[in-house]
Amino acid sequence: MVFDIRLVAGFLAIGLILFSSLKITRQYERAVVFRFGKLLGEKGPGLFLIIPIVDRIVKVDLRVRELDVPRQTVISSDNVSVDVDAVIYYKVTDSTKAIVEVEDYGAATALLAQTTLRDVLGQNELDTILSNRDELNTEVKIILDEMTDPWGIKVVTATLRDVALPENMLRAIARQAEAEREKRARIILAEGEFQASQRMNDAATLYEEKPSALKLREFQTLTEIAKEKNLIVVSTGSDAPRRSAEDICATAGLARAVVDR
Repeated sequence: MVFDIRLVAGFLAIGLILFSSLKITRQYERAVVFRFGKLLGEKGPGLFLIIPIVDRIVKVDLRVRELDVPRQTVISSDNVSVDVDAVIYYKVTDSTKAIVEVEDYGAATALLAQTTLRDVLGQNELDTILSNRDELNTEVKIILDEMTDPWGIKVVTATLRDVALPENMLRAIARQAEAEREKRARIILAEGEFQASQRMNDAATLYEEKPSALKLREFQTLTEIAKEKNLIVVSTGSDAPRRSAEDICATAGLARAVVDR
């Protein structure tokens, strides 16, 4: 009976050792194995064996991670203070380096992202920060990727999420935008006046060369005036084929004066 109990206990011990020796990692995980504190290698994915008590494993997730960079106060190169926050996406490409080369790769990447964000934005003016976000995102990504490569980390993308300006700067930018729109409106109006004057000059030259065209224009003007039945049209007759443009203007002016009365 005692022999049977010892036999059963032995089988249970062996089964427990085998069970603790079996380890499983998912497809997106890797296990870094240390034996007596010395790096043994990388295992997974799937089923693998270790020596209990002797071996220790550290699992590393290889999926893309989201890193929310806290809001940072940045002073641009033109001495404007802005609050900026960003989102960094990264993943572990070498689990052994991520465990051996750095104590906490997640925290280290977060602190490095904050420093890099301040450095990159601090070298640019406010207008560049507001208008060239794509270029700044690319620059931040490249710098982070180069600095985290020895840790076995790949920065997938970096995105500036929000740029908050002080209230006085918002008012200044609004005034600047309004002045810019007013400038464009005046330029368009002046351009229109210039083109209109050119057309009128061409028309005057044509009327001077072709008196018959001037007469046709007079008839056209009189036809338009005649549409208003409460107007009085005064004409000098058709015996003046070479009337000047001033006569037509006088006729139209008289008709408008009657309307005003």
